[in-house]
Amino acid sequence: MTKSNRQLKIGLELVGAGVTQWRFPQIPVDASTNVGYYTGLAQLAEKGKLDFVFVADGLHINEKSIPHFLNRFEPLTILSALAGATKHIGLTGTVSTSYSEPFTIARQFASLDHISGGRAGWNVVTSPLEKSALNFNKTIEDHPDHPKRYRIAAEYVELVRGLWDSWEDDAFVRNKETGQYFDPDKLHTLHHKGEFFSVQGPLNIARSRQGHPIIFQAGSSDAGRGLAAATADAIFTSSQTLGDAQAFYSDVKERAAALGRDADKLLVFPGVSVIVGDTEAAAEQEYEHTLSYISIENALDYLGRFFDHHDFSQYPLDDLFPEIGDLGKNSFQSVTDRIKRQAKEQNLTLRQAALRVIAPRPHFIGTAEQVADGLQQWFEERGADGFILQPRTYESFESFVEKVVPILQQRGLFREDYVEDTFRGNLGLEKPENRYSAKRLQKPAVQLQA
Repeated sequence: MTKSNRQLKIGLELVGAGVTQWRFPQIPVDASTNVGYYTGLAQLAEKGKLDFVFVADGLHINEKSIPHFLNRFEPLTILSALAGATKHIGLTGTVSTSYSEPFTIARQFASLDHISGGRAGWNVVTSPLEKSALNFNKTIEDHPDHPKRYRIAAEYVELVRGLWDSWEDDAFVRNKETGQYFDPDKLHTLHHKGEFFSVQGPLNIARSRQGHPIIFQAGSSDAGRGLAAATADAIFTSSQTLGDAQAFYSDVKERAAALGRDADKLLVFPGVSVIVGDTEAAAEQEYEHTLSYISIENALDYLGRFFDHHDFSQYPLDDLFPEIGDLGKNSFQSVTDRIKRQAKEQNLTLRQAALRVIAPRPHFIGTAEQVADGLQQWFEERGADGFILQPRTYESFESFVEKVVPILQQRGLFREDYVEDTFRGNLGLEKPENRYSAKRLQKPAVQLQA
């Protein structure tokens, strides 16, 4: 393939024990709480000049949850540790708007942004599992339905952004000679009163070098797309085919443009699994090997999580996927809708559907050249602005860095080195102007009378 004038962005999802990965010989059994393992992955990603690492999260588990969910780091904690072990790579973590307070989250991400020198990113989610409520002094009935969760999230994000603007960039004078620490005219109290939140402010930490942490959004439902179009810098999605990716890409870009935004400033990142082998046959063999660790019991439990931990073991495995009505509508809505739709359209049995969910065939599998070709096609044919890598094994990610990245660089598709000193800068996004500074600049000049 020929050289491209555009450059793609690449992130890495940090997963420890995984579904069965903890059984792989090369992965420590405690990978999900092993600082050294995460540090090694983040440093390898930085060696490959990737844009960011990403830590997902959830707030409810049970005995059927996958090993990685049972015992894992809270995102901001491990990202703060990684900030000291890396220099350039972005640090993105998931925090729910359904079960946290805006002031606390604004402060925590601003702190991470300062600790890392302007490399923080927040993945906004709305906690689909209704039993999460039981961990926050609430009942299942208190868990907001899908539309309400997104109304909460929209107000929440705008509120947090307002808190991040509490201090103008030059508010802290810190003049030792005069004793002036800050300029009170450049401190602003938010006084937010909305449908769900009442927060006075101001935030007790300044803006960072990148102004605001990067805002990611991970919902692919209609409400999720709307929230991303209105508020996000980037959106995570899951597309199985290039056609699906192109349809999603076009939809969210059109939504952003309709709201008066520059659609190029909303970056779309499909999550993609990759397996890189020395030969196509070797890559296929590695994929088959990963499947050997998965049992049908693992698959049913994993499938059930998306449907609020529904027990699928009660149905015959080799009958058609069961009719379960609207189950899943108030949890991972876009995912459960897709699972049910594909099962019906393709006449899948429960066994087939469960195995596809837990171990889908990788999006890109083969030699380094073949994987690079696939990424380039999705990128150039408007299915993605970048990708979240979800490699099956450590070795496969190492091969990606050592073999695929150089090909992408040679084609002009990917940077050869970091060019900016913030996460926002490396994504090609502008630093947001402080809203109060902007108003100050917009005031008309005072006209002096003759």
